[in-house]
Amino acid sequence: MKLHTTTDAVLVLEDGTVFRGKSLGKIGTTGGEVCFNTGMTGYQEIFTDPSYYGQIVITTVSHVGNYGVQPQEVESGNIQIKGLVCKEFSHHFSRKTAEGSLQEYFEKAGVVGICEVDTRELVRYVRDKGVMNAIISSETTDVEALKTKLADVPSMSGLELSSKVTTPEQYDIPVATPRFKVAVLDLGVKRNILNNLTLRGCECRVFPYGTTFEEMEEWGPDGYFISNGPGDPAVTTEAVRSVEEILKVEKPMFGICMGHQILAQANGIPTYKMHNGHRGLNHPVKNLITGRSEITSQNHGFAVDAEAVKNNPNVEVTHINLNDNTVEGIRIKNKPAFSVQYHPESSPGPHDSEYLFDLFVEMLEKEKNS
Repeated sequence: MKLHTTTDAVLVLEDGTVFRGKSLGKIGTTGGEVCFNTGMTGYQEIFTDPSYYGQIVITTVSHVGNYGVQPQEVESGNIQIKGLVCKEFSHHFSRKTAEGSLQEYFEKAGVVGICEVDTRELVRYVRDKGVMNAIISSETTDVEALKTKLADVPSMSGLELSSKVTTPEQYDIPVATPRFKVAVLDLGVKRNILNNLTLRGCECRVFPYGTTFEEMEEWGPDGYFISNGPGDPAVTTEAVRSVEEILKVEKPMFGICMGHQILAQANGIPTYKMHNGHRGLNHPVKNLITGRSEITSQNHGFAVDAEAVKNNPNVEVTHINLNDNTVEGIRIKNKPAFSVQYHPESSPGPHDSEYLFDLFVEMLEKEKNS
């Protein structure tokens, strides 16, 4: 097995706080918004989730890399994170079915990271201070020079990133026995979302960000899915316009994460940047319709304004976060459109939230038979 040497590395936060450690992945320098994920497993799914584009991720689990990587466990075709911060980084892996090490995976993708950092101290700091930009370097430890580079890293607020991660051209995902045609607006869609749709007989055509409603409607879909994605939903305006048009024709529509925020925006409900956001596999959410609670997987730094939902006579809150009472789901009254802030395809429960895909299929069935 290939031996890897490490070098000194440094993490500099936007407020000037410095954490030192050792290099992982490619030797280099990278900057982005720093955030933390509390999941204990699934690091490859996190690293390839397009919703993390532009972010440096801190993992709170003690060991990262110990089970290697597999091509089946990706959520997109590329590593999406800008950098990784972790406690213990394992260059060796013990899972027999793994096809390579995380170190080699990062080197090939050009991902820069830092390990041997006191992540408990760092997460506590970021939790209290809020998410902020940061820079990692393993090619220089000159803090003042890195502060200068960090000043050029754009803020996530006001940043449209879906156009950076969307498919460059539309593509089809056929199924053996198609029941419905679903148009997927790709703002940074995860593969397992598409898997959940096709498993239920939905033939999907995935459209790039910026595709107009008229172009999608030409295909004759039975319903629409609005995907997750990175960046600030308030400036993802092309998607908002498309959703406004979908609402007019009253075809079934389901949104997840960014799609949830876009549905809110299309109904005049603003979003806001959270102090820390929700990122992990153990967030409790209550379904206000059924009274049941779910253990959910989450990854978002923006949220829907709860007061604005309350004051909108056409929108109903369907789910709330039991940790902080933020809005986790909405539905549009008298229209077949709903959305959730969390990720039902990620199976943290493991099946607590899969009913949402079934609910969407029921809406498609009703529409088709009407």
